[in-house]
Amino acid sequence: MLSRVADNLYWFSRYVRRAENTARLVGVGSQLQLDMPRSVRFAWRPMIDTVGAGDCFEQCYPDAGDAAGDVDVIRFLLLDERNPSSLRTSVDSAREILRGIRDTLPQDVWEAINDLHLYIGAQGERSLGRRYRMEFLQRIVDGCLKVSGLLSANVSRDIGYQFLRLGTALEQADMTTRIIDAGASGLVTPRHEEDREAFQNMQWMSVLRSLAAYQMFRRHVRQRVTAELALRFLLQNNEFPRSVHFCLTRAQSVLPTMPPRPGVDRHLNRVIGMTRNADPAVLAERNPAAFMDEVQTHLGALHDAIAAGYFHG
Repeated sequence: MLSRVADNLYWFSRYVRRAENTARLVGVGSQLQLDMPRSVRFAWRPMIDTVGAGDCFEQCYPDAGDAAGDVDVIRFLLLDERNPSSLRTSVDSAREILRGIRDTLPQDVWEAINDLHLYIGAQGERSLGRRYRMEFLQRIVDGCLKVSGLLSANVSRDIGYQFLRLGTALEQADMTTRIIDAGASGLVTPRHEEDREAFQNMQWMSVLRSLAAYQMFRRHVRQRVTAELALRFLLQNNEFPRSVHFCLTRAQSVLPTMPPRPGVDRHLNRVIGMTRNADPAVLAERNPAAFMDEVQTHLGALHDAIAAGYFHG
């Protein structure tokens, strides 16, 4: 397979999964904002730093500052074309890639991506208000899942499909750590210190729901939601498809079907070891943001190794 086509398939799957999880990320904040009492301060600004777009946001909205309102942050995350990881940019990037490789994927995939593109153009502005936001986000998630289902059901299991799987696995692992980061990053500040634990547990419940993980958490863990148990499930569970460990072991299962690249194996084994050996109890006590940042750095190094080994070699 041409390295250009492999690169495009890898990035197509990443952009689709990024769009889905950006919608889920905004859903975390939106649901928390609805669930929390009015006496609790809710801050949207940390969500920008969660996706690593702080500098870009400050350039686009220089007057917003740390007290940026929900409309500015939500517009930036969902619709702003100046943000390279916004929902609109991700869908448009996937669409442009697919335009160049339409012969390699089923026509249904093109139609589904085009539907998402048109829907964002027609309904995106309406999503900035609370009334229609959750409906918009759910429609985006459903559209992205439709694309994933079409790829899973209708694409031959050749080398191109393996690059789709590899891109999906890396992007989901990365976005799961970012959604965990958002849930733990101080979006909610209770007025009274004695309320902090209860509100934190509500935050973790919202994180689980945003990743469609709450029912599976209840099925596997059978305990009330706490930071430690949610972290253990989302980082280390071997059976839930959005857990970081599951995604990384899926990527590991793809590599034997590809030409060997020792650098890719080395970086992947390193980040798998990090997540496997992490202590969720310690992370919950100290705030897991620093660890999530470290995992994201290693996932970035893994991506660089994949690009050097398969696309630019």
